[in-house]
Amino acid sequence: MKKLISTLFFLVTLTSFAQKECEYSSDVKDSIGSYKATKDYLFHERVFGNSQTSIFFSLINADGLLSLNMQMVQKSSDFISAKCFDGNSKIYIQLTNGKIVTLVGMDQETCGLAVRNNNETSRILSGYFLFMKSTFEDLKTVPISFIRVKYSGETVDYVAKNELVSEIDKKTYNPDHFFMDYLKCIE
Repeated sequence: MKKLISTLFFLVTLTSFAQKECEYSSDVKDSIGSYKATKDYLFHERVFGNSQTSIFFSLINADGLLSLNMQMVQKSSDFISAKCFDGNSKIYIQLTNGKIVTLVGMDQETCGLAVRNNNETSRILSGYFLFMKSTFEDLKTVPISFIRVKYSGETVDYVAKNELVSEIDKKTYNPDHFFMDYLKCIE
């Protein structure tokens, strides 16, 4: 009986630490080159009153150039102030071991797109940030504590939760393990 319980405990522990499967929104190889992008993954969500903010991450490998796509979607019936990316935008990732990894924004200037639908405004901002090869090992083995996003006019911190149950799609996400689970998908 003890052996059976030990075996069941081992199997449950093993499956809880299993790596996530790679899911792609795009995976193309042709004569021009290759492009691979993971599906969007919810990193941050804030729903308060009649407004909501969601931040999604996806990883991209375009002909060997590795990047992170950060997309912020804001919805509200009130005014939404614009956040913008410019050539100085960066994402600072603090890991739980205290190390800080910096992702540099591609030379981009955008304040996203605003869409009005009935009484609700939606604002979508998307930006691409480049990895440095030397930072990969830390990102693949250590969870995220929080990220700091340097927009063109302000800097905002977002805590990486261990478990995030989305109020919008009711799915469970593990933002602190995003890179640990999905970097393998674009290497």
